[in-house]
Formats: sequence, C-alpha cells, structure tokens
Amino acid sequence: MQLLKALWALAGAAICCFLLFLIHSQFLKEGQLAAGTCEVVTYDRDSSQPRRTIARQTARCACKKGQIAGTTRAKPACVDARIIKTKQWCEMLPCLEGEGCELLLNKSGWTCMQPGGRIKTTTTQGV
Repeated sequence: MQLLKALWALAGAAICCFLLFLIHSQFLKEGQLAAGTCEVVTYDRDSSQPRRTIARQTARCACKKGQIAGTTRAKPACVDARIIKTKQWCEMLPCLEGEGCELLLNKSGWTCMQPGGRIKTTTTQGV
C-alpha cells in the first residue's frame, strides 16, 4: 500500500514537472529572451588607428520592471534604471574584476583602468 502511494506521488510530480516545462516553453518561444537577460546583437571592431581600438556593440535586453539595459563586468546586463537616469555609470560595475572605474568629466561614459596602466574608455550614445 505504501509503495503504491509513493508511485502515485512520483507519477504526479513527474506530470507536474512536464506541464511546467510545456508552459515555460510556450512563453519562451524561439528568439525571446528570459526576463533579466541580455544578448549581443552586433559587434564591430576598428583597429585602423595605432594604439587605439574602437568597438561598437549593440545589445538586446529583456529587463525586469525598474531595470534598463546597461553593462556589468564588461558584458551587457540589466541594471537599476536610476543608474542610467543619473549617469552614475560606475555604480553598475562596468569594469572587469581588478579594474578601477572613473566617470568621464561630462558624464558621457566611464574609463576602466587596468593594473598595468592601460585605459579603456567607454562612451554612451543616446542617453
């Protein structure tokens, strides 16, 4: 009797998991992003100038309420919308681990300073 109850419970749990999987797959159809995630859509790199590389990146994000597309650890991410509105870019932790972040004077972006003295400057567009 106990074995039969355990088998019914196990079968019920398996059916619930399967139904949850079906519902989840219907909401996340091909091409849709999960809430709170981002993906890089285009990336263009220009190294034609000596000692300087210009890179342009476009990302697509599906951010939760109160969040907006930003950058965390040099990758596209959903960040608190307040950071973008106030242009306090370093609060979204845009630089890699071990790099220092400083706002540009006009708040149009930030610089990431690597321990070896190399500087990476990022400017924002349309904000």
